[in-house]
Amino acid sequence: MEDHILNLVVLGVISWSTTFVLARKIFRKRSFEFCNRIVSMIHATLAVILASLSVQDWRCPVCPLASKSSTKQMETLAVTLSYMIYDLVCCLFDKRVKLDNAIHHLVSIVGIGASLAYKKCGSEIVAALWISEISSPFLHMRELLKEFGYKDTDLNLAADILFAVTFTFARMGGGPYVTYVTLAASNPFVIKVMALGLQLVSAFWFYKIAAMVKYKLTKRTIPKNVA
Repeated sequence: MEDHILNLVVLGVISWSTTFVLARKIFRKRSFEFCNRIVSMIHATLAVILASLSVQDWRCPVCPLASKSSTKQMETLAVTLSYMIYDLVCCLFDKRVKLDNAIHHLVSIVGIGASLAYKKCGSEIVAALWISEISSPFLHMRELLKEFGYKDTDLNLAADILFAVTFTFARMGGGPYVTYVTLAASNPFVIKVMALGLQLVSAFWFYKIAAMVKYKLTKRTIPKNVA
């Protein structure tokens, strides 16, 4: 890993941690998770922007395959790697570690770290990053709305549906394609394992999201039918 990329990762971890501390001071009456989600929403938005800017050819966003990563791609991945490290540690302090989320973070850290070390697969990993984060702002928005007192409201349901739709199209539509081309190309074994692992986690989350949306829609229609 190049020195300036390593420095960017270290600076990123410090920056995300500082942002969280500031959020805790600004939103003193809010929960630990609320402040962490503020940081997560900032990262998701920044990650999508940086990933979009680092795409070399929008006619084929994952091209060139199994090639040397560009500087923009490595810098984009360094920012996300620093966030993943911060968020994994932050979740441990929250004392509510979810196994699926921990696995997702560990797989991402190993995969992105390997890509930066090999200086390869930038196109594939950046495409996976874009797909992974495009739905994240809606995920965090729905949780923030709950803490603001908008749970079980039309606004919260709209956020739920927007999250479910973007997640489905991105991770269950574009995700399998990016996984396939990553596995088919001459990429390092650890990158292929990461691609497959992330897709399996996404499939598990899709099942949970579908169940959540079904429950919420059923919960809203039952009273009307009874009345």
